[in-house]
Amino acid sequence: MVPISYYKPKRICVNRFDASLKTTGDQMRRFVIVGTRAMSKGKLPLNDLGGGAGRMDVLIRALMAALLTSHGIRKNVEVILILGGGPGPSRRIKFVGSQLIGLHAEERSIAGQIAAVIRQPMPPRGHWVSRNPGIFDGGGDLEMTLKEWNHPIIRLDAEAPSLFAGEIPNQEQSHSDEIGFIIGDDKALDTARGIPRSLGKEWLQGNACITIVHYLLDQGIPIQL
Repeated sequence: MVPISYYKPKRICVNRFDASLKTTGDQMRRFVIVGTRAMSKGKLPLNDLGGGAGRMDVLIRALMAALLTSHGIRKNVEVILILGGGPGPSRRIKFVGSQLIGLHAEERSIAGQIAAVIRQPMPPRGHWVSRNPGIFDGGGDLEMTLKEWNHPIIRLDAEAPSLFAGEIPNQEQSHSDEIGFIIGDDKALDTARGIPRSLGKEWLQGNACITIVHYLLDQGIPIQL
């Protein structure tokens, strides 16, 4: 089992919160999943997703946790995979739940869809090209993605304050129709962007973190900003 890695800020996180975000269960949820070694172009080795493909298996499991339910696709979820392993510049593949057709809960099937994308010429940075219904291809990296998001962004960090309080907070709750989360692969995230928050003291795999986040938001549990 490969633990998820988090960026570890040099500063000490103090145990206080600026605000509580009210969750409603139907908010737009965006996940950016960073593959530091994931192939950005070429022929994806479908029989070696955990090795030659640059831990593409970790990204696919996180993608499945973000988008798929037992019998369908979450319509209020968007996922961006950052493929930073080359060759060449990093690439982004965006999956839009409300538009996806034919996404199956099978790792190799999804790997085949990613393989079909990275065989294509990479679009310029900041431009999205539709490859299939709900699947978009573009150049760019994590920092570009975060600049494009105009809503609260959570960077999961096991050493940060808790994402949720376990009880209804006393302070006034804010509300946002959108929220984003930064998830890494098995390497440390090289960014200090986003609000650092923890899901517990254990270092969890990315797909497990996403499942917990979905549960909190589905149940309408306030999260701490």
